[in-house]
Amino acid sequence: MNNEKQPDKTLLFTVLALLAFGLIMIASAGVIYSQTRFGDGYYFFKHQLFYGVLPGFFVLYFFQKIDYRFWKKFAVPFFLASIILLMFVFVPGVGSRVYGASRWIQLGPFSFQPSEMAKLVIIIYLAAWFESKGSQKIKDVMEGLLPFLGIMGLIGFLIIKQPDMGTLFVIILTSFAIFFVSGAKLKHLAVMGSLGTFTLWLLVKLEPYRFDRISSFLDPGADPKGIGYQISQALLAVGSGGFLGLGLGHSRQKFNYLPEPVGDSIFAVIGEELGLIGSIALILLFVVFAMRGFRVAKNAPDVFGRLVATGITTWIIMQAFINIGANIALVPFTGIPLPFISYGGTSIIFLMAAVGILLNISKFSDLSE
Repeated sequence: MNNEKQPDKTLLFTVLALLAFGLIMIASAGVIYSQTRFGDGYYFFKHQLFYGVLPGFFVLYFFQKIDYRFWKKFAVPFFLASIILLMFVFVPGVGSRVYGASRWIQLGPFSFQPSEMAKLVIIIYLAAWFESKGSQKIKDVMEGLLPFLGIMGLIGFLIIKQPDMGTLFVIILTSFAIFFVSGAKLKHLAVMGSLGTFTLWLLVKLEPYRFDRISSFLDPGADPKGIGYQISQALLAVGSGGFLGLGLGHSRQKFNYLPEPVGDSIFAVIGEELGLIGSIALILLFVVFAMRGFRVAKNAPDVFGRLVATGITTWIIMQAFINIGANIALVPFTGIPLPFISYGGTSIIFLMAAVGILLNISKFSDLSE
């Protein structure tokens, strides 16, 4: 196919707007946290800019230049590498345990979060695998459903061992969307939903802290100084922002009241400083991203492109919804970053790689339809 055009500029500018929004909010939300931890009020801002956003621009540029079909050849090696890296987080001296979770690989000054890589790799792998199967084999229990459940079980086991429920939910929902678009039977999707519900119930029963999170979600005020502290502080921040907000830089909750103000809780600071207006503006940017991403998927020239575009768009939108929902008590708090906004170099790099691939698919898609 040689009908390559320009990438979707609306999609590109939306991502650039989200990145700019994120840098501004990290500079504001992290000023006290940075000063307390590192003696530099703009440590998080500078680290995000120089180790996340700027390298991310180069990653996006190169990935949007590479024909998206190129990644199909490496789907299996990348998947195997991702599995190995997810195992490495448990290796003493290699894996790093922070706040009771083993999610990082630490090699000297270099740190890396394999689960962020897994989000993108599983999309490419499933897209290549489903395309090779064809719609008829996907509908078969032995050829489609059971192998898919096996893949999900393997990835799910490694991520829940970290533990990282938020990432697990994002990967499962993204994979579910790819499976659906590839032509899966509705009754197979229903089986997956039932198994997922049972697994969630089992995970909650096995770990008391997960049950506590459900309890704090159902009644955030029941234990505001204990398990419900983070959601109580987030709701206080969002509520005090009102319609117009307290003004950029004028958050009170970021003064060491709100845990992780540049990470999981950054939307609460946005609500406090920029109010309902600023929160809606951010949500609208994600809505535009979703509309353009799914349009690219709908008009992709082949099955692989359609599935990859669907997966990338679903991943980013679902992760945004879970983060925002957790900060306003619509879903239980899972501790997952807000895409393009929250602090985190690994997250930004792989998000930009994913957007680069999505932009390349848009070059071959007829977006005029």
